Amino acid sequence: MLSIDAMGGDKGPKVVIDGIARSLKKYSDTNFIIHGQKSQLSPLIESHPEISAKCKIVQCEDIVTMEDKPSNVIRNGSRSSMWSTIEAVRNKQASIAISCGNTGALMALSMVRLRKLPGVIRPAIACLWPSTNKHGLNIVLDVGADVKADALDLSQYAQMGVSYARNGLNINQPRVGLLNIGTEQHKGRPIIKQAYDLINAKAKTGNYKFVGFVEGSDIPSAKVDVIVTDGFTGNIALKTGEGTAKLIRERLGKVYKSTLLSRISALLSARELQKFANGIDPRRVNGGVFLGLNGTVVKSHGDSDPTGVAAAIELAINLTKSGFNEKLAARIASETEGL
Repeated sequence: MLSIDAMGGDKGPKVVIDGIARSLKKYSDTNFIIHGQKSQLSPLIESHPEISAKCKIVQCEDIVTMEDKPSNVIRNGSRSSMWSTIEAVRNKQASIAISCGNTGALMALSMVRLRKLPGVIRPAIACLWPSTNKHGLNIVLDVGADVKADALDLSQYAQMGVSYARNGLNINQPRVGLLNIGTEQHKGRPIIKQAYDLINAKAKTGNYKFVGFVEGSDIPSAKVDVIVTDGFTGNIALKTGEGTAKLIRERLGKVYKSTLLSRISALLSARELQKFANGIDPRRVNGGVFLGLNGTVVKSHGDSDPTGVAAAIELAINLTKSGFNEKLAARIASETEGL
């Protein structure tokens, strides 16, 4: 059972319901608790008769907007669809919560209602990044849960990222890199250098390979599987990557429509162009996972369309099937034992 906030995204509940319909074509055995205003949700679900039996609506009066301050949501948001979505996971009615809503509010509510796993200092948001690896994806964390991170935080992010790579991407011995302004040992802030030593020291017992410092250009490379950084840097990198992918797709579209010859070329290479476009499409790897909580939360992009919502749902389903959060909790417990 998945718990979904249908009201928080920029494009309204229709894209959420359409995304659910898409995901059920592939995962027909999935059931959903959908939180929001029944007056809007019921007609949308009725327009997809094939999903009505799979969806239960929970009436919620309020909506958390992108402008709402997290502190205000914590104080006054108990009647909101976002709060209700998290509460379903807290009460064990659902395995994972999904929302396209306000990231700050979602993280704040998740921490207050679900609480951190024992031993976790700061939760992190991990995202999937298209890469040249054989599995086609890398994991980057933190991408915005907290703008601050000391050496111990970064070391713990590495452990959580390894668990995600192993249980989410089926990588037995993930390669971990620490994002820095250069790969040389003498570069970087003191905190980064301290984190280097901590992550390196735990590589053998943690069954991962630490490749050392990596640069921004290595994020989509086959050099590494998990890239560790603080939330401030990670969020800027994520938004830069999304913007660059969008620019490339738009520029290619214009080039192939500019002349008759280019249009013919586009027709002849349509299949390969579509593969290329899909490979850099942020919607198809949509979904930041909140790591380090007593329950799993997937943050879908605020302006997600049905393709993006379906991708976030697919990610949630795969994490549920892998027993991801239980394995993450066990890993954190083993890493903090004796500290």
